[in-house]
Amino acid sequence: MKRREFLAGGLASLATPMLAQSNVWAPVLDAGRALDQFHAVMIQQSGQTVLRERFRGPGLERAVPIKSVSKTIVAALTGAALDRGELPGINATLGDVAPRLIPRGADPRVAGITVENLVTMQAGLERTSGQNYGGWVNSSNWVANALARPFVAEPGARMLYSTGSFHILGAVLSEVSGQSLLSLARQRLGEPLGIDIPAWTRDPQGRYLGGNEMALTLEAMVRFGEMYRLNGQYGGAQVLSSDWVARSMQRRTQSLFSGLDYGYGWFLGAGAGVDYALARGYGGQIICVAPQVALTLAITSDPMRPARSGGYFGDLQRLIEQQVLPLALAQMG
Repeated sequence: MKRREFLAGGLASLATPMLAQSNVWAPVLDAGRALDQFHAVMIQQSGQTVLRERFRGPGLERAVPIKSVSKTIVAALTGAALDRGELPGINATLGDVAPRLIPRGADPRVAGITVENLVTMQAGLERTSGQNYGGWVNSSNWVANALARPFVAEPGARMLYSTGSFHILGAVLSEVSGQSLLSLARQRLGEPLGIDIPAWTRDPQGRYLGGNEMALTLEAMVRFGEMYRLNGQYGGAQVLSSDWVARSMQRRTQSLFSGLDYGYGWFLGAGAGVDYALARGYGGQIICVAPQVALTLAITSDPMRPARSGGYFGDLQRLIEQQVLPLALAQMG
């Protein structure tokens, strides 16, 4: 997705009338009832809620685990740090901004890992996700453990999906700001969006886990997505710079698992000729933003069951690409 296209889509959506009627979204309701992992859905188009439904699971007002959608939250906080000058640039290295995090005896290349390498999960270090996740979170120092792992690729060479990369990034944000990741999330996202961000898991050093275990309500997920749809604005406030939002939606790498492109914390795809950005979490937690059709969508699902690209997540991706986006496009007149 080109930067100017994302910006144009977001700005054009501000003036688009809402034409949809609730029965237009019946196929989404049917899918929610049929997929037994599907908990709840909320859709806004042109800033108006056109669908909000719970099929099973916790009530709509309850904060629920968003799993790796947390990575997209940390990516947003990275943009906020750049906007404030706390990070000198996206290519700042660990050696430049957070040398204290680098463990003794680490590969010399660790110091050269950039903020961009971390936010795109291209650090090159062995993954801490998948089969390595349990051992990683049972270690005595999650940041040091992630940074002491062997390189399996050169930094910037390819995407290696790893929660460790985002945990390191969260630790960097705390180092450069002097605040915890929880405080940053509440001050820089929670307050301007008018949402509550509960405390979540911390590592043995007391650092909040970057990239997993956060919890939000369905509406909070939508508000976060709406802020990106509106080029960083929400409720009259500029929460993130429009430049960061636009750069976040540009392809930086590609997921080997889903085949989707990846920007700064967002997966990128298209359906019905409409580009979309997707935050994705284990079990089927989703925030989807499609500025061309003025749409923001959030889905919560059973967080205890897997949602693989060849399974339930594939079902949700097809729902978005083959039903939601065409329906949204039809409402644009």
